Parts: sequence; C-alpha cells; structure tokens
Amino acid sequence: MAEEQAPVLIKARGIRKEFPGVLALSDIDFDLRAGEVHVLLGENGAGKSTLIKIFSGLYPKDGGQIWISGRETEIGSPREALNLGISTIYQEFNLVSTLTVAENIFLGREKLKGRLIDWKRTFSEADSLLQSLDMHVDSRTVVRDLGVAEKQMVEIAKALSEKAKILILDEPTAVLTAREIEKLFSIIKNLRNQGVGIIYISHRLEEIPLVADRVTVLRDGILVGTLGIAEGDQNSWIRMMVGRELKDKFPARTVKRGDELLRVEHLSRAGVLDDISFTLHRGEVLGIAGLVGAGRTELGRAIFGADRISGGKIFLRGKAVTINSPSDAIANRICYLPEDRKTHGVVLILSVGNNLTLASLDRLCFKNIINRKKERRLAEEYVSKLQIRTPALDRKVMFLSGGNQQKVVIAKWLCAQSDLFIFDEPTRGIDVGAKVEVYNLINELVHQGAGVIMISSELPEILGMSDQILVMRKGRVTGEFTREGATQEEILSRAWGNVGDQEEARFV
Repeated sequence: MAEEQAPVLIKARGIRKEFPGVLALSDIDFDLRAGEVHVLLGENGAGKSTLIKIFSGLYPKDGGQIWISGRETEIGSPREALNLGISTIYQEFNLVSTLTVAENIFLGREKLKGRLIDWKRTFSEADSLLQSLDMHVDSRTVVRDLGVAEKQMVEIAKALSEKAKILILDEPTAVLTAREIEKLFSIIKNLRNQGVGIIYISHRLEEIPLVADRVTVLRDGILVGTLGIAEGDQNSWIRMMVGRELKDKFPARTVKRGDELLRVEHLSRAGVLDDISFTLHRGEVLGIAGLVGAGRTELGRAIFGADRISGGKIFLRGKAVTINSPSDAIANRICYLPEDRKTHGVVLILSVGNNLTLASLDRLCFKNIINRKKERRLAEEYVSKLQIRTPALDRKVMFLSGGNQQKVVIAKWLCAQSDLFIFDEPTRGIDVGAKVEVYNLINELVHQGAGVIMISSELPEILGMSDQILVMRKGRVTGEFTREGATQEEILSRAWGNVGDQEEARFV
C-alpha cells in the first residue's frame, strides 16, 4: 500500500474532452502517487481510454489542468509524455515484430559508439533489464518469435529503459495464462517498491484486490468516486460503474429445446482437430471450454469454413452440407463472431451503418448497385434493437467502445438473418454491464429459435450461460456435460488432463 505522504506523480483537475457529438470527459479529477497502483474502472465508453490517452499525449485536453511531479504541464505528444516519465502499454503492443528484443527496447534511443550502433552494449543493457524482470529471454531473439506475455515484458522493459516513473497498463491480463498473470503481478509489486506509480485498467474485477491501492470509477465521462481498496468490493464497484446492482450476472432463461440445428460427426483437421462429434438444437447454448491452445477457436473456424477440414461431416437442419469457405457458411445462415473483433469482426475505418450491412449486401443490391435508403433503414433498425451507442450511423466503428463494437458485430449477423451463431470469446475486453447486455442478446437469439456455440476462457461464463458443455484438450473432446451436471472441478480436470498443466490454466 502506498503511503499517504508519498509524492504525487500525476495530479489532474477538471479534465474535459469533447469529440464531435460526444462529451467524453467532464470535470475529471484524478491523482497518482509514487509507489501505488491506482485502478481505473468503468464500462466501455465511460472515458477510461480517453483519460489515459490524454496522459499519454495522444489526445489534447479541452479543459482542466495537469501537474506532473508538482509542475503544471501540457502533454502535447507521446514523445513529451515519455520525456515526462510516462509510459503506456496498450493491449495492442507497440513493437516491431521483425526486430530483436534489444532493438525494440532501445528503438529511437540506440546505443551508439561514434556514428555506429554499439551492439555489445545494446544487448548487454537489454539483457540486464530483462533479468531485472526475471525474464529468461535472449535479447537477440526476434520479437515475432515471442509469446504474448513475453512481448508484454519487452514493453515493460522498454518503459524501464526510458526511466518511466508513471506506467499505464491497459488490460494487461486480457490474454495471459494464470501463471503469466502471477508473474506480472510480481513485477508490478517490484515496480511499486521502486516508487513507480501505476495506472491499471482492467475489466477483471476479481484481480483488483490483488494489485490495487485505490480505485477510481468513471461513468459516462463523469467521475463517480475514488475509494481505497479496503473501502469497496466487487458489488460496490459494479454499482458505481453501472448505476445499479447487477443481481443477475447471467440472466436466467427458460427456452424449450427445439429441432436439431447442427450435427458434427467425426470432424478432423490434421494436427489440429481429432474426431470431434456433437449436436446442437435450436434454443440451446453449447459452451466450449478448454485451455488456450485446446483447439476451441480452430473448431469454430472449421465449422465456419475459414479452415479446411480433412475429415468428418457437417449436417445443418438435418441435411449434409459442404462448407469450404465463409461464403458457404453465410449462405447456410452460419455466422462467426471472432475472438479478435478489431481485426476480423469489424472494418474499423468504415461507419457503423456500413459495418452493419456488410453481410447483407446481396439483399440490398439491384444490378450491383446498393439501395442506400434501404441500407440506412436496416442499419437504423438494428442500432435501435441492440441499443448501439453511437452519435450517428456514419460514425466510424474505430471510435466506438469495445462493447459497442461487439454489438455491431452481432447486429451485422442479425441483419444477415443467421440462425447459427458461433461466438468466440464474446465478452473479452468489455465491462460487466456490457457483458450482461451480450448475455441478454444471446438469450434472445435462442428464444427466437437460433442455436449458439459459445467459446470462452471464462469458466463462470461457460457455467452460467451454457445448456450443454464440451471440454477440449489438444484438439479432442475430453468431456461432455449438461448444465446441471457440470462443475468447475470436473471441467478443469478434463481440460488439464493428467500432465500437470494446472499452472497454465487460463480460466478465471
């Protein structure tokens, strides 16, 4: 716990930021002390990212004042932020994949001997930084050959090399295993002991007590309050974030099981999937659980035709079908909501309206010309149905919050009149309020007679939403459970197998 008298590294008062049609931040006060972790909480669109981008020099503020280590300052650019000792590590890493670890750490600040790079000093200093983080990686390794957790450590090493006293971590545990998270928390503890102040953003409320000293909550661009870690708990933080108590985190539903919608028999893909069989009925949610690398995403992609299968059969609505491509899947009213929505789910530079109708253009065209009035009516209908928060249909999707981007992906497939939905990590990176909205959408889909396959690393989500559960490990189904018969212990046991993988579990 940071001491009360610890120096204030950041003091912000009355911060205001406005975008066209949106007041993103209104009169925000925030401060960070040396040697503390100050967690920033809020729903998607609450203003968290906007605030840290102001601190990082990416956005200019429209009002208010900022003091860094007691000196009032304007942070005019990312370079100025770095010069002030502020380093930000975003979910999307800022690394050059074709360069070595050492080259990335000192990029733009190369160690020179005369006019040439001093490679011996470069690698030696990089290795020392990595050792201080207990990271056993050769600094000569090319970054593209590293795992996600190792890339994150390279980002932290880069921040330390820049003498950062203020470290901003944006969703740092989103794709880490349990062991990697534990290691990250150990590094955070060491940084605190060195007097580094950390602003920490996360939607994983259960990890907040493990790292935080204080918690600040934003809602709709407004400061709700700041609490010491002993002054609140998950329920109080949720109430502050959403303005109400979320009693039903996994909304109950009663849906009559319908006809068979999908049947998969002995599905295989060489080296990836091995003899997968299951059945999904209308009105059902089939949860697919397993550790990272178990083959869950590969199964979803195979059913959608994104990856070719080497054996087995797929039956839709009682008839055998051949799905060799996503186009075949769409024609068969199958949709796939990918794990990485920003890369594969939406086109970030296109508008909300254009994204919503991407999978429905065949219905909107006459002689290869899009009926714009019909397209707009369809887009407006689904913006209203899914309550997508956007100031206008022509707003680019890149400017929406993560939860609203996810709604755009779902709406796109609803527009296309799909009835088989494959959700891959449907709530990754979105807040608790938006999660409940996604769960309600899933319930509405199955209530209307659709079938849903839900791939998730969140074990409570699997248990709370699924009617039946498949557990995968190394490309095979190792367990099948009904909602009533599933327990966390049984699922974990089938996911781990008997090879001592427990430390690598990605379930939270």
